Amino acid sequence: MPGVVEIDTRLGGWHHVTAGYLIEGAAPVLIETGSQSSVPVLLDALAAQGLGPGDLAGIVVTHVHLDHAGGVGDVARAFPNATVYVHPRGARHLVDPARLVASAATVYGDALDGLYGRLLPTDAARVRALEDGEEVVLGGGRTLAAVHSPGHAKHHMALHDSGSGTLFVGDAVGVKLPGAGPVRPATPPADFDLALALDSLERFAARSPSALALAHYGVLAESPAEALDEAGDGLREWASVAAAAWAAGRDVEEALRARFGPGIEALPAQQRERVEALNGIHSNAEGLEQWLARSGGPGPGAGLSGG
Repeated sequence: MPGVVEIDTRLGGWHHVTAGYLIEGAAPVLIETGSQSSVPVLLDALAAQGLGPGDLAGIVVTHVHLDHAGGVGDVARAFPNATVYVHPRGARHLVDPARLVASAATVYGDALDGLYGRLLPTDAARVRALEDGEEVVLGGGRTLAAVHSPGHAKHHMALHDSGSGTLFVGDAVGVKLPGAGPVRPATPPADFDLALALDSLERFAARSPSALALAHYGVLAESPAEALDEAGDGLREWASVAAAAWAAGRDVEEALRARFGPGIEALPAQQRERVEALNGIHSNAEGLEQWLARSGGPGPGAGLSGG
């Protein structure tokens, strides 16, 4: 991709699990910092690209989950001229991350500090919330357009690069780790919403991106339209299994594990460990259960019947 540098931010020391992307230009911008534990690797990679403390113009996060935004405070300190861009619903968490970190601690427990780290606050004067369609200017006519894309989280946005045509989709399309099978939905607590997630995929398709850049992991340059269709089908399938179990009073996680667990168990041990840590059935089940409890079950507009 012209003017795009993929950076492996090495969550947990693993290769090809979390990605950041440096968009080059007169005013270069970094998309995704990764977790706080990834900051040393990220800073080394940016230095290797020749970026000094005064050179980075912007830092963008697709949403404020810690595997995407946990390093923001540290990276903002390392690059004092960079503006930090985020969805309007996420801005307050970057300025005052106490509530976000406390919530993450209840989800990750002991793994929080060992795997992710925390999140340092960022000066409010440096944080800019991007409205839907608003652009970050990189220079030379190149821009990144914000595409609000809730579903995975209320504070999720993608970025569409006018230079390469690539759409940086965060977690909205799902997770596809190298060698770990097809695109898997990411339906975590606390605010996963199926209808919004499917609508976001439709918004992506309407932009006809030349490629999709996943945070987990890498660029899907062949048939991005088919990848979006696959992502939608996967969301519907997981939600359908969860909804059937929920309606019958059965355990949602057990139902999902019976349907999708064999595919995960068939992976090599190292890949299985990565999938379970990043996108495990337990987390997806919890998010789907909370969605079902809020919505009272999928109605006619939930999108389970297909595209």
